[in-house]
Amino acid sequence: MMSPLDFLSDLLDPDLAFLGKALAVAVMSSIVCGVVGTFVVLRGMAFIGDAVAHSVFPGLAIAFVVSGNLVLGGTIAGVLTAVLVAVFAQNRRVKEDSVIGVFFVGSFALGIVILAQAPGYAGSLQQFLFGSITGIPDSDLLVVGGMGLLVLLVLSAVHKELVAVSLDRESARAMGLPVFALDLVLYVLVTLAVVISVQTIGNILVLALLITPPATARLLTDRLGVMMLLSPVIGGLGALVGLYLSWAWEVPTGGTIVLVLTGGFLLAWFLAPRGLLGRRLARRRADAHTEDALAPGADDAPVPAEARA
Repeated sequence: MMSPLDFLSDLLDPDLAFLGKALAVAVMSSIVCGVVGTFVVLRGMAFIGDAVAHSVFPGLAIAFVVSGNLVLGGTIAGVLTAVLVAVFAQNRRVKEDSVIGVFFVGSFALGIVILAQAPGYAGSLQQFLFGSITGIPDSDLLVVGGMGLLVLLVLSAVHKELVAVSLDRESARAMGLPVFALDLVLYVLVTLAVVISVQTIGNILVLALLITPPATARLLTDRLGVMMLLSPVIGGLGALVGLYLSWAWEVPTGGTIVLVLTGGFLLAWFLAPRGLLGRRLARRRADAHTEDALAPGADDAPVPAEARA
């Protein structure tokens, strides 16, 4: 088993520069997805996140076929799909999840058809679906960093409005908030968060960065602000530990990061104050307190009739 010091030495090795780039992209992706994912979890939008994650696939495929920038191609395809979902979902005769499902499978199928036209189809498909730590060019570091900063700035600018819509759409509409525009903004932000994560963790697994860290943070706190701080921290630590383990054990990076995040969620589920064991301990303490309060001689025990007389 490789020690953390050996891993640090490899990170600083110029001949292994791709490892440092993979760590940078993984941590940046985890931070951005952790913040955006808070709203995804808050609004119960896991299916939307999944659909957007797959809707970037045709853009990635086109960019790969024409040797273009993968991040740019995925962004264009994802944003276009997000806009179409937001527009078509306004027709209440067809429910939002049905609209999302249509574009989800349609986009993914289109990406497979396009990618099949490229040489080395099988290998490139596996890279898109499950990620690769060796194929991140230097230019993508700047693109990912810039897009991540843009996402965080936009979120901070519309934070209050997004919270209002997430908690109660009808009340937000009655307050005069542009609910449709805010939905569109959130869809686009989810798309951008997904695109910057695809190369490291893969198209199939990227949803884990959006959902698992915020869900874990939700078990640790009831406060939205604290949740938005904990979520990217959990995601960033998961990316670091996952990359270390994948490098030490020579296993796929994306899958290892997701397994680390899943393990953190399970620990929180059982051990957090609001987890399974935490709730049982709280229930036992409450029962014990009730028994003590009802025991003879307790302060709030019934007053004997002689004393009342």
